[in-house]
Amino acid sequence: MSDDQAALPDPAELKSLAASRPDQLRGIAAALAKGRRLPELEPLFAEPPRSVDDPEAELRACVLGELALMGVSWRGRPGPEAYAERLRELGHPLSWRPAARLDLEHRLGVRVRGAGPVKSAGQLRARFPEIPATEGGAAAGRTAREVRDAERAREAAGAFTAGGWAREPEARFFTLPEPLGDDDFGMAFLQGLPLDCLAGEMGPGGALACLTAADDVANELYSASFNGGVDGRPQYGAYARLHAWRGLYALLGLPAGTPFLDAVRYAADCRWLRFMAFTRWFHHDTADVGFAVLDPSRTRVAVLAATDTAG
Repeated sequence: MSDDQAALPDPAELKSLAASRPDQLRGIAAALAKGRRLPELEPLFAEPPRSVDDPEAELRACVLGELALMGVSWRGRPGPEAYAERLRELGHPLSWRPAARLDLEHRLGVRVRGAGPVKSAGQLRARFPEIPATEGGAAAGRTAREVRDAERAREAAGAFTAGGWAREPEARFFTLPEPLGDDDFGMAFLQGLPLDCLAGEMGPGGALACLTAADDVANELYSASFNGGVDGRPQYGAYARLHAWRGLYALLGLPAGTPFLDAVRYAADCRWLRFMAFTRWFHHDTADVGFAVLDPSRTRVAVLAATDTAG
């Protein structure tokens, strides 16, 4: 990377970018983090941030976020440590994230050759174990009661809305009168819920649900924000990681103050599904995703579906 590519813009340009193209400011931060070693970046953090609204503080917060995502530790380095602590005191949104990359995040930003978006039932079945439909699941789905929570829904869908996906995602939450058996948490259960993404006539491809895990969901949330939608803009690593964690917490129904390692343990006790359906809501064109999670008590369900094709 050349010096020009990793150089800091002047304050006036930073202010303009922060107001009109925050994605470009985040891109500059990503270039700095990837193009410079930490000792070369330390002078950026010589003075503490004055305000979270300061474009220079925003740039430096993004640099720290990119470094954390890359697994670069600034522990024992006074400048970055003090800067990060001051960002926490000021309440900067990027200060809410694990200080070090956790194992649950091992897939974030990692591209596996030949493993692109899942667009067909065959691809889904090839990558994840399918859960057979059960009569018990269908019956349980009809007993579910919806719990409306607009703020939680916004948080769950935040990665897709931030990335500018073509349509508003569907995020819904339900409670059950009694615990649901793991084997009954499948497509028959989901079809018993009043979900827009599964409503209407089903195409020849039908519908299927497969077992997955929290790291798969985190990776999809991260990718949706990092790459941006077809008509959206990429948010880069620091904010994509933030949206992924916010989305996970919302799907799990956990308050923001829950320690991250506790959230990881909680997620491991949940039952996770990735689903696909050939309804008019999905398009099987650019990108479609559908996830559902059953909590450890087996009485609470969250569903998130998104498509990047305008309907």
